[in-house]
Amino acid sequence: MSKDSSQVITCKAIVCWGKEEPLKVEEIQVDPPKSSEVRVKMLCSSVCHTDILSTTGFPRPLFPRVMGHEGVGMVESIGEEVNGLKQGDIVIPTYVAECQTCENCTSGKTNLCLKYPVALNCLMLDGTTRMSIRGQRLYHTFSCATWSEYMVINANYVCKVDPGIALSHASFLSCGYSTGFGAAWKEAKVEEGSNVAVFGLGTVGLGVVEGARIQGASKIIGIDKNPRKKETGLVFGITYFINPEDSDKSICESVQDLTDGNGVDYSFECTGAAPLLNEAIGSTKLVCANVHSFVKL
Repeated sequence: MSKDSSQVITCKAIVCWGKEEPLKVEEIQVDPPKSSEVRVKMLCSSVCHTDILSTTGFPRPLFPRVMGHEGVGMVESIGEEVNGLKQGDIVIPTYVAECQTCENCTSGKTNLCLKYPVALNCLMLDGTTRMSIRGQRLYHTFSCATWSEYMVINANYVCKVDPGIALSHASFLSCGYSTGFGAAWKEAKVEEGSNVAVFGLGTVGLGVVEGARIQGASKIIGIDKNPRKKETGLVFGITYFINPEDSDKSICESVQDLTDGNGVDYSFECTGAAPLLNEAIGSTKLVCANVHSFVKL
């Protein structure tokens, strides 16, 4: 264990004390890392919709809980068995790790590692926690706790990043942006020359846009009611922008107008708003073709 890791640190953190209770800034204690863990000084953290769900008891109603699972920080201290990381490294915490040797990791079909699973119990791998408040243990948010000035995490759940990256951007890589990028790249496997619709140009949506662009999509239609999202969307690779509030047409009809009435090959709903799911499905070629056939009949 590094010489700086032997002390308990008192710091501030955002704590949720119970289901749908107001979040509170509290002073907590963060223990030193154990042999395979690192203690991270958080430099920047972002808000994901999953954090909001966590206040309602997702994935399990475990409280009190230190919030946050998106962020970027600097390694403050390391356990003696940690390899590949050192004090001062800039890292992104994650809630999905890979041993690269288990059945799932080597399958090429999933990244849900069997050795380092998603921490649905909101504790460390040994079933304990490294955080407490007034003698009471605190739960993590999955394996993370990014809304704290310091957090301890197993070294397999962090990724070292280029220290030159803008911290406010790096924070999004740990969940939202990577989710969207992977959806277009790994899951849908967007094909070159295809047409894509992206509902919502937040962090997840922009990840989809970038993934679709890199895959060689021909038309990438960004849809958002916030007009300020257009400029950012264009930087990431959208070729068209639809603001639903600028037209009396449905989103489906606006997408059809941009695709010669055919609809898109791939449609990604990235807002979590239930009504948009129907619009996203209705914007695809499959639905548009059936609508045209029905009209002809």
